[in-house]
Amino acid sequence: MNNWGSIVVKPSTSIMDTIKLIDQMGMQIAIVASEEYQLLGTVTDGDIRRAILKNIPLDKPINLVMNPNPRFAKSSDKESKIHSIIKNTSIKHLPIVDENKRIVNIISLDELIKSEKKENVVVLMAGGLGTRLKPLTDNIPKPLLRVGPKPILETTLESFVAYNFSNFYISVNYRADLIKGYFNDGSKWGTNIQYIEENKRLGTAGALSLLPESIKGPIIIMNGDVLTKVNFDELLKFHETQGAAATMCVREYIYQVPYGVVKTRGNQIDKIEEKPSYKFFVNAGIYVLNPEVIDLIPKDEFYDMPTLFEVLNKNKYTTNVFPIHEYWLDIGQIPDYEKANLEFTEVFT
Repeated sequence: MNNWGSIVVKPSTSIMDTIKLIDQMGMQIAIVASEEYQLLGTVTDGDIRRAILKNIPLDKPINLVMNPNPRFAKSSDKESKIHSIIKNTSIKHLPIVDENKRIVNIISLDELIKSEKKENVVVLMAGGLGTRLKPLTDNIPKPLLRVGPKPILETTLESFVAYNFSNFYISVNYRADLIKGYFNDGSKWGTNIQYIEENKRLGTAGALSLLPESIKGPIIIMNGDVLTKVNFDELLKFHETQGAAATMCVREYIYQVPYGVVKTRGNQIDKIEEKPSYKFFVNAGIYVLNPEVIDLIPKDEFYDMPTLFEVLNKNKYTTNVFPIHEYWLDIGQIPDYEKANLEFTEVFT
């Protein structure tokens, strides 16, 4: 890798700055090294997400969450051995070190093999009315609203294509003719697009009951009004390695109370917290479901994703959350749409 130095950080680098680096470089990894480039550890996309779930403050140093015993190869190793390590393990980047454990190179899996197209189906939910975005959606469905130079849904489609997904279903209802006319069969993007026709409102999960029963492997579902830079490879890998029946992407949401919060015991003041902040995980509108989960959705009826996850939990299915640290924006209202247009060039080009 010619630019391997660009993904190296010091152990004192903050978790937040490391997240920014990982997102910027798009390699899903950072290498932690000393001033002399001695290998100290690695930080993967998964390490970051686990830190978020543990509520580790993002201003803490990265050495708190790094893997201090990463795989590596020596510069004296034969090329066949190095290739074997990468191909026979789940790692995508392998540090190469000299006799003093100083990094001299980083070999990437992408440099060894060309990724094949994924067979997994992606369902993009584009049947909503976009009521909160009126009058912009009076004559055009929300997924076709332009953010930057192209419709929201086209940016989403291209994001999946970049991760080698090629089998798509688009759920349509309101102004379905416009969406179908724009994307057609998907051949323009080297994909296969089919359509789920919602003759009535089916909610965020109901349309999935209309999918063919022949689908194999985990299915990714995403709301058509979301813009994100989430790593879909990591999402799918996480879902499969965790043995989940269903995975929900979540986003950390911080709410600051604008007042001093008074806590009481009876009629006595116990404590006063001045403008406290509370953290929550909110539903990000992106999911992975195993095909057998689809059988639990009532056929051609209104049914929402939160209800589906409640049913799964009640019936003892394994459901997991996948925290998103990458760019994410739900374009629900006019201010969100304006924000998306302001940020598009910086984030997506």
